[in-house]
Amino acid sequence: MFGPGYSAGCPSCSSIADGFNGFVTHLENHDVTLHAVSRAPLPTLQAYKRRMGWTFPWASSLGSDFNADFHVAFTEEQQRLGDVDYNYQHAGHAMDEQPVSPTVAQIARTCGTDATTYALDRPGMSAFVREDGVVYHTYSTYTRGLDGLWGAYQWLDRAPKGRNEDGFWWRRHDEYDRP
Repeated sequence: MFGPGYSAGCPSCSSIADGFNGFVTHLENHDVTLHAVSRAPLPTLQAYKRRMGWTFPWASSLGSDFNADFHVAFTEEQQRLGDVDYNYQHAGHAMDEQPVSPTVAQIARTCGTDATTYALDRPGMSAFVREDGVVYHTYSTYTRGLDGLWGAYQWLDRAPKGRNEDGFWWRRHDEYDRP
């Protein structure tokens, strides 16, 4: 998740993406292509990709309806009116709360933006198939549905203390030595 008003990618989404390099080759050998899509400008995404050492394909959807079509990006007007459909429900997500939760505000700050701008973009994953030149949307998931893509969670869930989540704990892999 990397919106046009961010200076860095979302730390939890970045943690999920850290695992992509390792398995993208395996997917390709099963006729599956992984392609990340974010609304930030392509030069911004490319610079962040270099910083993180990622090699998987990443496209910018800036200026298109792609993210909105799959309910992972919203307009300021939708946000203001509370007209946000995300994770198969109308509003009600932590990113829709007013006043903004301290955790959402803190994550937004780590992305170099404010909570209102941060909440315009949400995490999600969709799958498509192309058959006879026609592209079909076959699957989408959001929020906790993304946990299965987060390689570290699969290990933490089996550790003695589990995920051991206590407050804001997400870091980009190059930031763990920072307070």
